[in-house]
Formats: sequence, C-alpha cells, structure tokens
Amino acid sequence: MRFQLLGPLTLADGSEAVVLPPSKPTILLAALLLRANSVVSADYLQRAVWGEEQPATAKAALQTCVLRLRRLFTKHGVTETSIEAVPGGYRITAEPHTLDLLGFRDQVRRAVLLSHDPETELCELKDALSLWQGALLANVRSDVLHRDEVPRLAEERLRSVERVCDLLLGLGRHGEALVELWTATRVYPGHERLHEQLIEALYRTGRQTQALAEYRRVKEFLLDELGVDPSPALQQLELTILRGEELGPGAGGVRATLPSLPGAGVVEGAMVPVLRPAPAAALVPAPVPTPVPTPVVETVGDVPVVPVVSMASAGTPVAAAARPVPNFTGRETETAAMTARLTAYAADPDRHPPTVLVSGAPGVGKSALAHHVAHLMRDAFPGGRPVVRATRPDGEARPAAELAAEAYAALGAGGARGAGDAGSRGSAGSADGARVLLVLDDVVDADQVRPLLPAVAQARGAVIVTSRMGLAGLVATHGGWVHRLSVFTAAESYALLVSVLGAERVEAEPEAARRLAGQCGHLPLALRILTARLLTRPALSLGDAVDWFGDDPLARLALPDTPGLSVTAVLDGALARLDPRLSEAFRRAATGTGSSFTADDLPGTTEAVLERLADAGLLEDGPPGPYRIHELLRAHARRTDQERIRRTEKV
Repeated sequence: MRFQLLGPLTLADGSEAVVLPPSKPTILLAALLLRANSVVSADYLQRAVWGEEQPATAKAALQTCVLRLRRLFTKHGVTETSIEAVPGGYRITAEPHTLDLLGFRDQVRRAVLLSHDPETELCELKDALSLWQGALLANVRSDVLHRDEVPRLAEERLRSVERVCDLLLGLGRHGEALVELWTATRVYPGHERLHEQLIEALYRTGRQTQALAEYRRVKEFLLDELGVDPSPALQQLELTILRGEELGPGAGGVRATLPSLPGAGVVEGAMVPVLRPAPAAALVPAPVPTPVPTPVVETVGDVPVVPVVSMASAGTPVAAAARPVPNFTGRETETAAMTARLTAYAADPDRHPPTVLVSGAPGVGKSALAHHVAHLMRDAFPGGRPVVRATRPDGEARPAAELAAEAYAALGAGGARGAGDAGSRGSAGSADGARVLLVLDDVVDADQVRPLLPAVAQARGAVIVTSRMGLAGLVATHGGWVHRLSVFTAAESYALLVSVLGAERVEAEPEAARRLAGQCGHLPLALRILTARLLTRPALSLGDAVDWFGDDPLARLALPDTPGLSVTAVLDGALARLDPRLSEAFRRAATGTGSSFTADDLPGTTEAVLERLADAGLLEDGPPGPYRIHELLRAHARRTDQERIRRTEKV
C-alpha cells in the first residue's frame, strides 16, 4: 500500500487507488504524512484539523480521529505504515516506497549525486516529477496545511523543474525546454531564473524577437507589481541578445546543482512565499510549434459544423470564437442564472472572476448552452469569447502544456472575436482592459483547468467550463457555479421541433411530434439529428416517421454524410474514456437491471462505482435514491453486448 500526497491524498495498491473523501481523519493523515517519521505535536495537529479557533473538546476529538484513522488503515489493509502515540503528539512511519513525497525527495537526492552525468540526472529528475499527480491536497480541507505546507511543497517541485530546464539547455535540447518553461513562467511570473531560461531557450532557437519581447514582459511585471528592475543576469542577457552575440555554455545563469532538500522534520508552520499568477500583460507566450490540426466535423448546439482552424504565425492554434446556436431552445433557467452572474462580474471590477461549470451526459447540450451564453455576453466581454477544446478529435485529452499554450494565446490576443466584431484580431483584451470570456469545452478532468484559472483571472476574464464529469474536485478547490444538465422536458423537446421543422409541419401532427421526441428520449443531440434527417425529407409525414424511426432508433440517429455525428459514435466515445472496469460495470447495469436499480441489484458492484458512472454522466439520479439509465444508453449497451457475444461465438 502506498500513500500519495503529491496530488489529492490517495491510498494506492498497485493499479487500485482510493481518493480519500474530505474529512477530519483525512486532514489528520495529511498532516502526519507531511512530517513522516517525525513527531508532530498534538497542538499542531489540532490546528491543522480545526483551524486556529479550536473547540474545547479538540484534544479528545483528536484521539477519536486517530482511532478512526487506524480503522481506515485496517479496512484498506495498510500494514507497513503505523501511527504511534508518543509524548507530546503522534508519529507516522513511512518509507520512499510507501509515500510518494519521500520517494520524490529520494530520487531528487540521487539526481544530485549524478550531476556529473547530465543525461542520467535528467532522467532521475523527470521520474521524480512524474510522481506529481495534480493539485496538492485537493481533498484536504485545512486552511493551515494549505497555508503552511502546500507552498513549501510547490517550491520543492519548482526547484526540480528549474534544474530540469537547466539540464535541457545544457544538453542543447532547447525546444524541449521551451515546453516546460512556457507553463512555469506563466504560473510563476516573479521567478526571474525561469524567465532567464525561457529567454535563453528562445534566443538559442533563433527567435531573437520573441526573446526580447519576453524580456520586456518580465521587466514590465517587475516594475508594475514589485517596483524593481530585472536582475543583473537578466539585464546582461538582454544586452547579449541586442548585440546578437553568441551565448556561451554558461550564459543565462550559472548551472548550479540543486541545494539540499528539506528534511521531514521541518519547523512547524514554516512559510514559503507564494508567487502570484501572471498579470494580463505577461500572459502571451511566443507560439509553440504544434502540428497543424486537420479540420474535423464537430457540433455546436449539437448541430454539425466544420470549424475553421487558423494558425498563428509560428504554429499556435487560434481559438475559434463562440458562435450563436441555430434554433436554440430551452435552458431558460440555466441561461438566466449564467448571464446574471457573468453580467454582475462584468459590471463590477472588484468581483472575483467567476468560473461557471456546465456538466452532464454526452449529447445533453453542454456545448450548445456554453456557446449560446457566451454569444449573449458579447457586449459585456468585448475582449473576446474564445472557445478552446480540451480534447483532440479522437476524444483523447489534450496535454496540459498544449492546452495552456492555446488558452494563453487566446487570452493575450483578446481571444477570438465573433464574426462582425471590429478587428477580429485586435488589441489584446488583457492589455486594453477589455474583459475576456473563455470557454473550455469538453474538459476531461480538473487538472486540465486548474493551471489556467489564475491566468484567466489576471486577464480580467471569466470561464465557462463544459465537461461530462462533475469536476467536484475543481469546485472544492477553486469554487464556481455548477449547472448539471439533464435531458429536455417534453415541452422543451416539442419547442425544439417547432423551432427547427416549423410550426406548420409540427402542429399538423402534434401527437406524432411528441412520440418522436419520446423515441429520442428527449436527448438534445438525438433531437438535433432527428430534425436534420427530417429536414432533408420534407415530404415524410411525422406519423410515418414514427414508424420508420421506431424500427431501429439507434440506426436512424445518425447522419449518412457524417458518420462521426451519431448517437452511437458519441456514446462509444464516452465509454472509451472510462476505465475498463467502469465500462464493464456499466454494461452489467445496462443489460441486467430494470428501469431503476441500486448497488444491491448488481452483485460485485459497489456504490462507489455507480457514483463514478453517475459523475461521468452515464447514470441518472443516484444516492440517496435509485439509479436510472437513459433508454438510448441502455439500448446502445445491449446492442454492443449482443455484438460482442456474436463475435465470441464466431471465434
């Protein structure tokens, strides 16, 4: 069993991992693990769990938390790690193979000893950094730990990142160093050494103009935010670039080895300064070369469109602008709430920038709502309304660095402005004070979003995030407004049919229209595909369409000229993102239960598994009531199961 601290606090056993729920025992465990193998005073543990104002019963309650934690260890088979009661406090024992923080520090120490062999040192450091798995202690709700411990750990990681970039530059792998440095310099704009490395890497790859522009951004930030000039090393580097001189192997800063890392028994409450996110003027990275994406058919408002993909001068994709959704209907409550919050922020510069999360099942219309609201807010956010997709055309999550590069470019260039805006690539929204509304579409997990939020805030921006997942971890750590979409009501479905097909055609056969909406399960994507097919067959009566459609709804819910835009393709893609064990649990639920069920109806399936399926939008409702599966999802799962059985029989 292994404890993972470098991300959400997790218990891992091989490929199995359990993210601990936010609770007081979870806080206690985090506080002990952060000082593993050292005595942690009871007073500090009480402050970590209850804050500075502790209840009168805190001492007794701490003992109860320890007992609950020991029971948790027993439940999960934790035997190598124990919690000891010692005079004055408690101590937890751990080794590098049982605690990722100790493993990280152990690998970094080994890397320091290998400084005579840069390639081997680089491999060791990269392996060490791979242990970091997301936002630190995202599920640990302790102001004391986030104030005192998270900055210290972040500093340890930052020093290793700095050393990795030093090694890459020393080995001549400048392009590889740029990938690391774009993100790091935007998250830590006050860290001059990182900027020095970035400017050096740009200059060494022949990008003198961009290197000088980066220097000007750093200088402006330091003067505006801190009232100081760049360091002598940065100033000397600028002078070297202006003269067009060659950089020697040591230019840009001394390649020193890492200083020794702090031990486990550090002084309680030790503070490390937190470097603030970049201001608006420092957000635009020089474009990072990326492959030119092939235009693919997507959906906006669940309507097939072919996006126009343009490229910046050196390869950074230019984000498309949010566009109006044809025949948008329904979602009045969500639209009113979202526009009200965004309007309030646009009118009050002192408000905290809002993050609006739109989540729900595949095909439920999340992107449509995001585009619709963003278009409605065009006057309140004149800096632009860029839309950045968090997934590739094949449904795979885009790497964080690639996603960040496009988002930063969109923010720094004022975003992609809508058709008809004056100057589609005008002055930067962040530079001229114009607010930007960024849409992050089809986010796979919270770690794709967290690094971008500070930058968006500094760019005077708001964010709309769409995701099939609930992203509760993001809401827990960064706040936000959540809108969980369900399928349309019968009235909303009917209104969509009227809007797209026309009142004359629908109201001539209202009962048939309602039956068609029911056959679509009131799923917006299905309704959009249905209406697209009916529009191409204007002579087909709705009554005849009911019979034709009812023969095989899944087969009919596809567009012959666009195979990728079908209910089956969308559901296949959603299931492909799941862990195989979750996919199997979903198959069992869809093929072996009635219209509603609980975990007790599925032997071998736990409540936690069903909750994860519900979070992914594949189950409806859930605790405390029973779960349900949308009928189109159930039909898709049963068809897939039958095809699997037929293939097996043939073999």
